[in-house]
Amino acid sequence: MKWSQTYIPTLRDDPTEAEIASHRLLVRAGYIRKLAAGVYNYLPLMQRVLLKVTQIVREEMNASGAQEILMPVLHPSELWRQSGRWETVGRELMRARDRHDRDLVLGGTHEEVVTSLIRGEVKSYRQLPLNLYQIQNKFRDEIRPRFGLMRGREFIMKDAYSFDKDEESFKVAYQKMLDAYFKTFSRCGLETRMVEADTGAMGGKAAHEFMVIVDTEGGENIIFYCDKCDYAANMDKASSLEENPQEEEESEKPLEKVATPDAKSVEEVTAFLDVPARKLAKTLLYKADGKVVAAMIRGDRQINEIKLENFLGCINLEMADAQTVEKITGAAVGFAGPLNLKGVTIVADEEIPRLRNFVTGANQNDYHFKNVNIGRDFKIDQVTEIRCAQEGETCPRCEKGKLYTNRGIEVGNTFMLGTKYSQALGANFLDVDGKEKPFIMGSYGIGITRTAQAAVEKFHDEKGIIWPASIAPYSVEVLPLNVADEMQTRVAFEIYEKTKEQGIEALIDDRDERAGVKFNDADLIGLPLRINVGAKSLKENKVEIGVRKTREVISVGQNQAVEKCKELLSDL
Repeated sequence: MKWSQTYIPTLRDDPTEAEIASHRLLVRAGYIRKLAAGVYNYLPLMQRVLLKVTQIVREEMNASGAQEILMPVLHPSELWRQSGRWETVGRELMRARDRHDRDLVLGGTHEEVVTSLIRGEVKSYRQLPLNLYQIQNKFRDEIRPRFGLMRGREFIMKDAYSFDKDEESFKVAYQKMLDAYFKTFSRCGLETRMVEADTGAMGGKAAHEFMVIVDTEGGENIIFYCDKCDYAANMDKASSLEENPQEEEESEKPLEKVATPDAKSVEEVTAFLDVPARKLAKTLLYKADGKVVAAMIRGDRQINEIKLENFLGCINLEMADAQTVEKITGAAVGFAGPLNLKGVTIVADEEIPRLRNFVTGANQNDYHFKNVNIGRDFKIDQVTEIRCAQEGETCPRCEKGKLYTNRGIEVGNTFMLGTKYSQALGANFLDVDGKEKPFIMGSYGIGITRTAQAAVEKFHDEKGIIWPASIAPYSVEVLPLNVADEMQTRVAFEIYEKTKEQGIEALIDDRDERAGVKFNDADLIGLPLRINVGAKSLKENKVEIGVRKTREVISVGQNQAVEKCKELLSDL
């Protein structure tokens, strides 16, 4: 393809709204353009990348035995009400209403639709196992769209759904998907780590996420992993062994109410009272489906709201507003404590019952309690792990290794749904004994657009994108330094035609621009190889091949250029 005939609107400056490198580069290099918050146009180069990612996904899904279908984007709300997700998904569910005032859903996922399909078609265990997938635009009403294609309101996704007769059959199907995912991302040039994840609104028994490890701000997920075993989990799911789980051996001291003027935060209170943060218990008030709940956690810990939400089994969990805090405690935010807290369930982290003579808020402005002890001074209603794991703590699986963290970008997920949707929607089959049973289901997603941007976040430098060869929009860019030079242009087009004959996708920069402009644009769009055709090299009947990934420049005879490119591409 000629550059002059392709829409590649590169920009000199970074877009102001872009927060991470991949977003900045995709806009600057002319791959995407924003239409609205979280909604993007995919320009010609990006479309070629997405088609390549899609083809790899399709080939691996087909190889796994999954069958491609296409389901509607518009869903009747009745299906989502049957599954219970009309309420549980909440505001992220993109809703619409037709002229007859019927509620509709713009599909962000298709568990309800595919289950309703199978419910009316598959009646016997002899028709199982079954795995159906589609590649389609999805919609999600993100509260804060950000990071370009990473967290958008419209995106492209592959979603697959397996149906099995029993748990043993499901385990086989699930493992097939895991294997297919590793192959898919490897073919896209991405090394991924599979981590345990929270099931969230999707529900089911367990879930995993496939993460691309990055060391940039684009890695919006924190991943914990063990240095001794294969344990890995995202921040929402990660657990750790309790630090010093034995109870503190300390005799109870008299409860003391002390003035703490202008001290609200953990740092301010502990500094004022000269106590370590681990000897303070934070009391945080939440609204769980509108009901106020108090969560207690050590002062040196961070609360994991996902764990708290899952434990409470609520749909909506949010921090209580200042007005609610004052109504419940009689004090401003920063002074809440468990003593004399009436009509509120107290949920404490597992470490709280082990504390002795600790500090809490006194439910009075500018006052805290010292030497608080459970049982004598107040009672805990429920105890569970609601703290965030921390780097350096002990692995919960092998109980020997230490936990470390990486940043990651989620590109795929898998869910063990069990019978959540089949039971809710009445999707049953007859087993070998003629008994009616619900399908055992799995759900499997790959973000096509996320995968493409994750590759950019992983592979780039200060000059631009560095595409893995398998998903690059073109493999080679042929670049005549001066199109006014007849020899340079002739040789460049000869090489360009040979690349096409050899099945190599090539882009020729036939623009009448300065060599510096062309070099900058070439680095920016990030094709794996560049063939520079210049007067100096041609005097020796040679051209230069630049490798974008390594910045290596190789001088070869102009007649050997295409073969050398084939050789280099096989290793990229």
